[in-house]
Amino acid sequence: MTSRFLCVLRGISLRSLRLNRFFRREPNRKVRGEKLAKVAKKNPRFLMRQAALSGLSLYLCLACVAQEPQTTIKVDVKLVNVFVTVTDEHGAPVASLEKDNFALREDGKEQKIAVFDKESALPLSIVLALDTSLSTRKDLPLELTSARRFAHAILRPIDALSLYQFSEIVNEVVPFTPDLKRIDHGIDRIRPGSATALYDALYLGALALEPRQGRKVMVVITDGGDTMSKVDYKEAVRAALEAEAILYSIIVVPIEASAGRDTGGEHALIQLSADTGGKYFYATSVPQLDDAFRQISDELRTQYLLAYYPSQRLSDSEFRRIQVTVDGMPAGSTFKVRHRTGYYTSKSH
Repeated sequence: MTSRFLCVLRGISLRSLRLNRFFRREPNRKVRGEKLAKVAKKNPRFLMRQAALSGLSLYLCLACVAQEPQTTIKVDVKLVNVFVTVTDEHGAPVASLEKDNFALREDGKEQKIAVFDKESALPLSIVLALDTSLSTRKDLPLELTSARRFAHAILRPIDALSLYQFSEIVNEVVPFTPDLKRIDHGIDRIRPGSATALYDALYLGALALEPRQGRKVMVVITDGGDTMSKVDYKEAVRAALEAEAILYSIIVVPIEASAGRDTGGEHALIQLSADTGGKYFYATSVPQLDDAFRQISDELRTQYLLAYYPSQRLSDSEFRRIQVTVDGMPAGSTFKVRHRTGYYTSKSH
């Protein structure tokens, strides 16, 4: 801005400041009003001139901002993405729904769906995490064979998969890639470990997915135990929700009545899968492993995207709950709707 322009603004500001000081000397609102009436009666043009000058000041400031791109003010209006899976009474994905079939609420208040899409065309980023701890050693070769088949069945050129293994440490064996040869080579290099850092694997997988575009999915094969993670269950859940990641858990239970079975870990995975809009499976054999992977593939090809701008800008809590229902369907239709339970308005990292 030129110095002359600054002087004009300074003069306007000083006149407005004198007027403000004149009335601030009197704390009583009624007395201030009487003073204002007296000023207006004696010199009505005075107040009109002050109002005009204040408006001119605002106009000139806005014009100045418009002329200087480096001072552009940006307003962040967050578009909330909700990836939805709908299945019928037999568990089969329903792919024929339209925008009008869905109703979406946030903290109980209905929201307008700004974006609706069927998800088969969007890029897919998958973190495939394999439990290589001592407790899964016997079944690991079979798990690797099923994981390889899954990767070959699901990946397209626009998709990418990252392969993780976790035992006492978490290791990214293959970074995100659509290259099946690299993924096969990574699967061949996986070796058993000892302890289990399950929550660390989920947490780090979510962090890796967060900057990715499109749909984001974690598929974990484990017996459900966690013996040495540095992060806890709550941190893993929050990281997954902040990344908009959908978790599919394949819980391997060779002997269901085993005394060493970690049912607490299983329940944690079941809840985490539900909170993110995913699903859990139990597998005690190779056919069940293959069937779990097939169901995951089918669902990922028939998801919906509902996106909205929250009508409420302020909230008493940093976590906002989301509810999606399917309406307007024929009588007798029984659909199950899965999606993430909500989102955080602030980041934890």
